[in-house]
Amino acid sequence: MTDELPDEHPDGLPELRASDADREQVAEVLRDAVAEGRLDMEEFEERLEATYKARTYKELAPITRDLPAPGVTPPAPTVSMVKGPAAETGSWADRIVGSESCTSQWGVAIMSGFERKGRWTVPRKFNAFAFWGGGVIDLREANFANGEVILNCVAIMGGMSVIVPPGVEVVVRGIGVMGGFDHREEGVQGDPGAPRVVVTGFAFWGGVGVERKVTKAERLRQKEERRLEKLERKAARQEELEESRRRALEGSGSGDLGHRDSLDEARSIHRAAMEQHRELMREHREARREERRERRDDRRDRD
Repeated sequence: MTDELPDEHPDGLPELRASDADREQVAEVLRDAVAEGRLDMEEFEERLEATYKARTYKELAPITRDLPAPGVTPPAPTVSMVKGPAAETGSWADRIVGSESCTSQWGVAIMSGFERKGRWTVPRKFNAFAFWGGGVIDLREANFANGEVILNCVAIMGGMSVIVPPGVEVVVRGIGVMGGFDHREEGVQGDPGAPRVVVTGFAFWGGVGVERKVTKAERLRQKEERRLEKLERKAARQEELEESRRRALEGSGSGDLGHRDSLDEARSIHRAAMEQHRELMREHREARREERRERRDDRRDRD
């Protein structure tokens, strides 16, 4: 009697049962993909649930079909060596999309509040009015209908906050009567191709503030860069200390001259260790200040 071979799937995958190890291998690919930003958390959770429910290789295969295998770096996209216009290089010009894409023309707050933030398109002229209320106009993730946009802000016994990303030129032309407009961000030259934001209007017993801030995602990216730099410095210092200890041990067995050299080396190691300790304390204080700044920025973002 001959054993029958398992049925073949059209893709060439046999209808074989998957083991727990197979499912865990697929789960590991998914974890790497979410860490690299290839999957968002919702996609990750959906695929992970499908992974642990899968019984055969045929059910497992589609889950990671669009993901690179572990340890394999996908080929880099082809980069043109000819400099093209800004719109082709992902610069500010990509965010100047034309007036037909505008998502909001005005904001009103009467004894209440309004907020424009996230992915939205700023028209050529955005009108905002606040009476006994407040508003937030956040341009950090916004697209722009034109290379120059006007924010016309009228605040009567109320206030408004305009938040712009780094690289945007700001011009403030508003008039305040027993109130005022914030001019601190004026005079900062914009990036090439970046939009120009003109803040105008009228404030009576109220105010319009303008501040320049990065997005929370960019803030986290910068924090991660600083953390990696600190780790690299720490590793370099540790390697230097280990090398000094090795030289001291080698010199300790070379007579009186070697003994003096080893003492000098020991003093050098001690100085390096103390400097490392002071650097760690400085980094610790800086990290605490950074955490306080982040908590303050998070509270301001929520408010």
